Amino acid sequence: MRLTLVHPCIGRRPGEPYIKAWQMEPLPPATLAGLTPPDWEVRFHDDRMEAIPFDEPTDLVAISVETYTARRAYQIASEYRRRGVPVVMGGFHATLVPEEVSRYCEALVIGEVEGVWATVLADAAAGRLQRVYRGEGRPGLAGLRPDRSIFAGKQYLPIGLVEAGRGCHFKCEFCAVTSYFGATQTRRPVEDVLREVREVTEAGRKLLFFVDDNITSNMDEAKELFRALKHEKIRWVSQASINAAHDEEYLTLLGESGCQGVLIGFETLNEANLRQMRKRFNTMRGGYAKALENLRRHGVRLYATFVVGYDEDTEASVDQALRFALDHKFYIAAFNHLTPFPGTALYDRLKDEGRLRYDAWWLDPAYRYNEVPFWPAKMTPEQVRASCVEARARFYRWRSIARRSVDRVNAGNAMMWSAFWTINAMLRAEVDQRDGYPLGDLGYTGEIIEASHSEPFSMTTRPRGALEAWAA
Repeated sequence: MRLTLVHPCIGRRPGEPYIKAWQMEPLPPATLAGLTPPDWEVRFHDDRMEAIPFDEPTDLVAISVETYTARRAYQIASEYRRRGVPVVMGGFHATLVPEEVSRYCEALVIGEVEGVWATVLADAAAGRLQRVYRGEGRPGLAGLRPDRSIFAGKQYLPIGLVEAGRGCHFKCEFCAVTSYFGATQTRRPVEDVLREVREVTEAGRKLLFFVDDNITSNMDEAKELFRALKHEKIRWVSQASINAAHDEEYLTLLGESGCQGVLIGFETLNEANLRQMRKRFNTMRGGYAKALENLRRHGVRLYATFVVGYDEDTEASVDQALRFALDHKFYIAAFNHLTPFPGTALYDRLKDEGRLRYDAWWLDPAYRYNEVPFWPAKMTPEQVRASCVEARARFYRWRSIARRSVDRVNAGNAMMWSAFWTINAMLRAEVDQRDGYPLGDLGYTGEIIEASHSEPFSMTTRPRGALEAWAA
């Protein structure tokens, strides 16, 4: 049996190559490949960097769908379906809006795939694919072994992606991670993580990115991992919540384990916005000032992210966030508009308030990347978009880059100081590069073909799935 894994791009303009910045190895297809029995022949195609050979013989196609890639994923699925090849879809978007995604695939995976993938493949081999496979609850991650051999010959950034845990215990209003995992986290055994770290570093990766949604969600287990990493002599980055910056042992272990920086979601400086987004923990125990003092004392480089579009945001507050980022000389920073992803509390609230500009912005042919798909309270959608672009442009001015480059934290390591210039130059080049970018391939001339199912998908009659189980 032959399995084809496809990673969709966001979209494409006719006659133009896909935007090539920041293309890292996509971990979901490697995870699926690692779960696939050896009697299956596995092939992988990355839609961001190569043409998909739709006529290549295959027995089953698997696509992990994100909200931004949904429209392109349905185009890809239609091409395989036109050739009589069944398609199975999973991922965040498939779980958060299963009725929609089920229209474009023969089989749908709701929830995490580890507990059901073997059944999916067995059913496909026997010609009896079921319409829905539900990953009940949170599966254990012991024994997980991503198969990176599928990336051979592809030119990705030289960063090794490793997963130590999934999910986050916080309940931020805008976060699809919270909706998908039900504000819970599961973690892999430390020995499994160490084994993978060694495999990745032996393959030549000098910097590792732990892709955990919040590597400090379970602090005790995070510290256990950091203690073990002390002996590996690696360099790594990850994502963490700012409340961890008040734990002195954690901060010490970061440096000892080889951490080179963390992404922290500051989001906003406005207390009312933090309450609305359910992130008041950002200001605990002395707030940003104390947290940043602690992080700086331990030499932790920061990728600070800010979100624009909450109800108290104005052009003045965006400027305040920019000045805050410049004053603290962050290694890098992001200023992005608020995005209501389907299935989140934010999406439901804005829908109830009649503030969504599209029924499903990710499918609407008129929607373009970086467009604000809802009506903000104190700004127009265009003011939010323009404010984000302006903040990014000012943060990545050469004068700002040069000033931040001599900060003692940013310049504290030769490798990271060298990378500082490369990364900041790349981000400077793409300040507005994706503005107006389409979702889906604008040059696609085929028909979007919906799957043929004998029974309609019903949320009311289907058995309880992963999300309901977690909520219970």
